[in-house]
Amino acid sequence: MYRIRVVKTSSKASAVQVVRYHNRKRIIIKHIGSAHNEEDLRSLKEIAKRVIEEASKQIALFESQNSLNVIYVEKSDFLGVYYSFLYDALLSVCNQIGFDGLCSKMLLDLVVIRIVEPASKLRSIELLEEYFGIKHRRQNYYQSVPKWIALKSDIETQVTAFARQEYAFDYDLLFYDVTTLYFETFEEDDLRKQGFSKDNKSQQPQILVGLMVTKQGFPISYEVFTGNTFEGHTILPVVESFIKKHPVNRLTIVADAAMISTENIKALKQSAIHYIVGARLGNLSANLIDKIDKKLCRQDGKILRVKTDNGYLICNFSNQRYRKDKHEMLKQIEKAKLAIAQPAKNKKPKFTKSKNQKLELNESLIEKTLKLLGVKGYYTDLKESEVPDQTIIDRYHELYKIEQAFRISKHDLKTRPIYHYKEDPIQLHMLICFIALACSKHIELKTGTSIKSFLTKCKEIQDARMLNKITNKEIRIRKSYTSDVSEFIYKLDLPH
Repeated sequence: MYRIRVVKTSSKASAVQVVRYHNRKRIIIKHIGSAHNEEDLRSLKEIAKRVIEEASKQIALFESQNSLNVIYVEKSDFLGVYYSFLYDALLSVCNQIGFDGLCSKMLLDLVVIRIVEPASKLRSIELLEEYFGIKHRRQNYYQSVPKWIALKSDIETQVTAFARQEYAFDYDLLFYDVTTLYFETFEEDDLRKQGFSKDNKSQQPQILVGLMVTKQGFPISYEVFTGNTFEGHTILPVVESFIKKHPVNRLTIVADAAMISTENIKALKQSAIHYIVGARLGNLSANLIDKIDKKLCRQDGKILRVKTDNGYLICNFSNQRYRKDKHEMLKQIEKAKLAIAQPAKNKKPKFTKSKNQKLELNESLIEKTLKLLGVKGYYTDLKESEVPDQTIIDRYHELYKIEQAFRISKHDLKTRPIYHYKEDPIQLHMLICFIALACSKHIELKTGTSIKSFLTKCKEIQDARMLNKITNKEIRIRKSYTSDVSEFIYKLDLPH
C-alpha cells in the first residue's frame, strides 16, 4: 500500500514523498518536492495523492474535489495551447444541423478546420493536430474520398430539413445565383474549362457553381458545372432537380438578369415554377421603351407594370438611380467625343458607331438611354393580385443574401483558388465548403455577428497545456469565458 510521507529537511522544509513498506522496510517510490509553507505543503500532498492513484489504479474513497486539478508550477512545463472550445463549438453546430448522422468524424473535422483556417486537405490534417490535438491518418483521407462524395444528396436533404425546422422554410421562395471558381493551373480537362470569369481569371480554367439559398441566406443546394457553361443554362437543371427531391407545392425562384431568356421563361412556366428575375431594359424593343417612357411617372418610387412575352415587366423609378445613371451616361459621352476627336486602334467606347470607317456619336443609343435613366426593371409571372409590385421589387433586392453567401464561401472559407486536378477531389472540396458554409451561415444568423468575428472571439478561450513532471501527465487549464463568448453559448446552445 502506498502512503504519503512528510519529513523535515536540514533546511527546515517539509519534504513530501510517496512511499510503500515491504518486509518492514520503507521504499521511496517518488520524491514529490519540498514545501516551505502550508499552502505549498497542501499542493504537494494533492500531487502525491494523484501519484498514488496512478500507481494503484484506485481512487480514494473520500477524494478531495480539487485533487485532479492541482498543478505545482515549479514541477511543470508549459506545452502550448489548444483551441478546444472553438472546436467543440463548431462541432456542436455541425451536430445541431444533423451532419453527425451522415458524416464521419474525419469529414466533420475537415469541415471544422476549413472554417477555422482554410488550407489544402493534407495541410488541414496537420492543422487539426496543431490547433486541437486531433490526429488523423492521411491514408484514411484518400480511402474515404469516393464514399464522402456520395453523401451530397443526403447532405442537401438534411440542410433542407434543418432549414424547415429552424428557419420555417416552406419551399415557397428560393434565391439562385452562380459564381466561378478558378484553378491555379492553365491546363483544361472535361470539367475545368476557360470561360467568363467573375474573378477576372479568364486565362485560367474554372468551374461554375450554382447555389440556392433561403430568404434568410441559408444554403440548401448547390451544383457544379463545367467552366464554359453559360450561367443562364444552369437555373433549370438546379431548380428541377430540387423539386424532384422535395415535396414542393409552390415555388418562386429569384435570380438576376443573366438567368432570363425566352427558353427559360417557357420552361419555368411549364414546370409551374414562379419567377422574379432582373430585366435588361436596354435589350427591349423601341416600342416597349417608348411605352415605358410615356407611362412611367418620373417620381421617386413610382412603379409601372407592363405585360410582355416574358411575363409582367415591372419598372421602378428612383431619383438616386437617375442621378447615378445620368452621371455615368455623361461620362461615357465625353469618352465617346474624345475617341471621335482622337481616334485610336481597337477602341470603340459606348455611344459611338462606325460610319464610312469613322466613329461618330450614336444618337439613337443616347436617346434610348435618356428614356431609361433612373428606371430598373423586373420580370415576373406573378399577378399583382397575388403579390404586390413593391413586394416583387423587395424580393429581388434580397438577392444580396446570396452574394453574402458567396462572400463567406470565397473569402472566409477560401473556396478558390482550387488546387485539385481530378474530379473526385474537386467534388469533395465543394462538398466540404458547402457544409462549412451552412455551419457558418447558421452561426451568423443566430449570433448576429460575422463568422470572422465569431472565430476571433472564440479563439480567445484557450486551453493552456501544462505537463506535470512528477506524474508525467498533461493538465489543461481553460481561460474564463468572456461576455461575448457567453452570449454565443446562450444563442447557439453550445456545450460549456
